[in-house]
Amino acid sequence: MINIDTKKWVSLGMSVFHKATTVCQKSIRWYKSLYLNKPWYKRALVSVTTFIIVFLIYLVMVDVNFLWLFGKSPSLSSIHNPNQPIASEIYSADGKLIGKYFRENRSPVDYEEISPILVKTLISTEDERFYQHFGIDFQGVFAAIKDMARGEARGASTITQQLVKNMFKVRSQYSTGLLGYIPGLKLLIMKSKEWITAVKIEMFYSKQEILTMYLNTVDFGSNAYGIKTACKTYFHTTPQKITYEQAATLVGLLKATTTYNPRLHPENSMKRRNVVLENLMKHHGITRTECDSLKQIPIHLNYNVESNYDGEALYFREAIADYLKPWCEENDIDLYADGLRIYTTIDSRMQQYAESAANRQMRVVQRNFNNHWGNQAPWRDRNHQEIPHFIEDLAKRTIAYKILTEKYPDQPDSVDYYLNLPHRLKVFDYDLGTRDTTISTMDSIRYMERFMHCSFVAMEPQTGQVKAWVGDINFGSWKYDKVLSKRQPGSTFKLFVYAAGMNDGMSPCDYCIDQQQAWDVIEDNKPAKWIPRNANGDYTGDTLSLKAAFARSVNTIAVQVGQEVGAHKVAETARAMGIKTPLEETPSLSLGASDVSLLELVNAYTTVINEGKTHDPVLITRIEDSNGHVIYEDKTTQKQVLPYETAFLMTEMLKAGLTEPLGTSQALWGYDLFRYNTEFGGKTGTSSNHSDAWFVGVTPKLVGGAWVGGEHRSIHFRTGELGQGSRTALPIFAYFMEQVLKDKGLKQYQTRFPQAKEKINKEYGCRTIYHPRDTDSIAIDSIALEEVIEKVMEE
Repeated sequence: MINIDTKKWVSLGMSVFHKATTVCQKSIRWYKSLYLNKPWYKRALVSVTTFIIVFLIYLVMVDVNFLWLFGKSPSLSSIHNPNQPIASEIYSADGKLIGKYFRENRSPVDYEEISPILVKTLISTEDERFYQHFGIDFQGVFAAIKDMARGEARGASTITQQLVKNMFKVRSQYSTGLLGYIPGLKLLIMKSKEWITAVKIEMFYSKQEILTMYLNTVDFGSNAYGIKTACKTYFHTTPQKITYEQAATLVGLLKATTTYNPRLHPENSMKRRNVVLENLMKHHGITRTECDSLKQIPIHLNYNVESNYDGEALYFREAIADYLKPWCEENDIDLYADGLRIYTTIDSRMQQYAESAANRQMRVVQRNFNNHWGNQAPWRDRNHQEIPHFIEDLAKRTIAYKILTEKYPDQPDSVDYYLNLPHRLKVFDYDLGTRDTTISTMDSIRYMERFMHCSFVAMEPQTGQVKAWVGDINFGSWKYDKVLSKRQPGSTFKLFVYAAGMNDGMSPCDYCIDQQQAWDVIEDNKPAKWIPRNANGDYTGDTLSLKAAFARSVNTIAVQVGQEVGAHKVAETARAMGIKTPLEETPSLSLGASDVSLLELVNAYTTVINEGKTHDPVLITRIEDSNGHVIYEDKTTQKQVLPYETAFLMTEMLKAGLTEPLGTSQALWGYDLFRYNTEFGGKTGTSSNHSDAWFVGVTPKLVGGAWVGGEHRSIHFRTGELGQGSRTALPIFAYFMEQVLKDKGLKQYQTRFPQAKEKINKEYGCRTIYHPRDTDSIAIDSIALEEVIEKVMEE
């Protein structure tokens, strides 16, 4: 049964409906009266007025998406704050632009940075009544309709409408609602949205702002978005310095970026450019004489398409992108579209010196490696036997193998045939960078696997800032960054062994015997004996100071120190100093059997030079958003993890690598390093099968580390000097420091190690070898040797 309230509402509804029907009927009768018995001109006026009113109502309905019939339109908020992809720029510490991150290579400019030549050229061709209309050029629309009636299609979009298409992409990013599914209506709805948005833009922005947004937005082809990038891509110039003929060429591109591309279709581009010049002349931008003269000038391109992999420090920039990924996700930032300005710690000069040093030394290493193996395959096991199926196993990891196995399932002969079929391919070449050749996939793997690889990183110990970063010999051929890869550090790990010993009460002047010893270990879950050997396989039987043993990199004594303090304390010390990679706490840890990366190793070495204080590596100092607001700033803190005395003593031990007889870093004396009043220390390292060679060099203000080795651990030198860190990795550091010290702009890195700031209770100026029964046979005192070196330097 219907209650009283329901009857009341039904009655009210019927009453409203009746009144609405009555009003509609009266309105229709009134509207008909405007036509009946009226002159033709009044009827025409009523028709035009009706059309305008209906069209305006239609536009309002489109804008508000009435009944979801027309789809969503750009909002006032998006018009006020347009979101246009802008390339993020990376800057070095010395203020140089070293690269970009982008999907659309766009760098915005201000109106004041755009030449009037460009503005006049653009308007005369694309929108001659730009300053008279309010977003829609009705004169142009009617002219276009007239031409279409004649079968001559032409465009009528204003610059503002083109801006709407470029910036808001109403034809791709916004739907056309339910009516959009009706043939013929979709284009009308999209065009309506463009008109509405164009009028709104004209309401909120000045003509200068609209021109600036347009020129910053438009696609000029060749991955050049915006006028700044286009000027650089096609002519290596700027919007301020552009000439009439260059401006006409770029404006001509806007009609069709491929058809009129001056590099792909120079004849088309020339014709279109001359049409633009004619338009400019007709609108009094230039005279007839100037126009005719400009049309005779050929198009002189300085063409260079910019990519994400242009610029400097490519490995470092990839590391920056990986480093920022979680930060970007956390803060809803798009690294490739938000127009960030990223200020890094890299010094462009030092980066250049590092890359040059690596290239110079790796040519020598590669020549030695090739001579060393000749025609033999360098991929060998620990017994120096060639590894069977090594290349075939690598081939199975390639994309080519995956494609072929999908195309020829269960047909190994076909897969093998095509893998061995020669085809055009680019391979790495030291002199050319890359070279085209005809080679099979299998032979290309054999060719590329014979290359030796390297990495280098330099850091300031006091700040943790990374100043140079070389991830390998060629980014285009090998994108895997060897600064971050994990390999066995060999004897460079002894820094942590001896630091743990100093923390445990040992002194550089404690003595140990270089002798064969067996240590209990567990292998395959069974007790076993492990006998460490020195690099040359000999045991001298000498009693050496720890300082001398460290400088000479005597394995037997390092293991004794490690065993005395315990592998756990060694690992703890390494972790405290900056080693992040998990370490296996076994006796062989003392000889660097557990993998680490070059970056964490060098960072850990800075702990010693930084008086025992550790920090994380610093890659970025600050980041600004597209409006210049600082949104990220480095706040890296330092922590005291070694006693000052331990840090001081380990610095002395590192210096001993140069001053002690038979010190493994003495090769540094052969370089032009010692006329700049700068002190050095260092430690070499070589893995047991000579697949990894290391050197970490230290100065008071700069620590640098280098690694050299094969792409895989099974690619290595045989035993011998060629694979040692002093022969392969040390020269990279030396060549780098030669250039740094020579550079007058980097004079802050010329300095000597400071005297002890605190009382050092342990003796460190000890003699190299101690024979308790024969004091006359004591070898050269390291302190005395330092005094001799200083006199030589002074002379």
